[in-house]
Amino acid sequence: MARYNRWMNERLYGACAELTDDERKRDLGAFFGSIHGTLNHILLADRVWLGRFTGEAIVIRSLAEELYADFAVLSVERARTDADIEAYVAALGDEDLSATLSYATSGGKTSAHPAWWALSHFFNHQTHHRGQATTLLSQLGRDVGATDLIAMLRTA
Repeated sequence: MARYNRWMNERLYGACAELTDDERKRDLGAFFGSIHGTLNHILLADRVWLGRFTGEAIVIRSLAEELYADFAVLSVERARTDADIEAYVAALGDEDLSATLSYATSGGKTSAHPAWWALSHFFNHQTHHRGQATTLLSQLGRDVGATDLIAMLRTA
């Protein structure tokens, strides 16, 4: 799933690079407004979850917080975070996945459950919001191509 995350982000960011900054930031009525807002949210959430997994929790103001206004910087940071995700997942063992993960939610409540639940949510959340981003791209006449996990697996 970490490899799929990277693969899809590379495809998604490649399609987004063909847009103007105005197109990326145009409010198209999505939950986070624009493609740019959606991409920022995915990166923000990935970092929040990665921090929970590693014990290096980060503090955010909002789930809609803009991390990077500049698309080039956002792209570099996305690639860096994808590498961090792959490294983290590669080091996991069965005992890590079955361990209890405890963390504070964005609402300030404490949550605890098996780590594999959170990891499953983590990857599902990315896919959910990338689906929104590909819909927004489609509205602007852009196509990222195949987005199915099996399509990535067939190329491996």
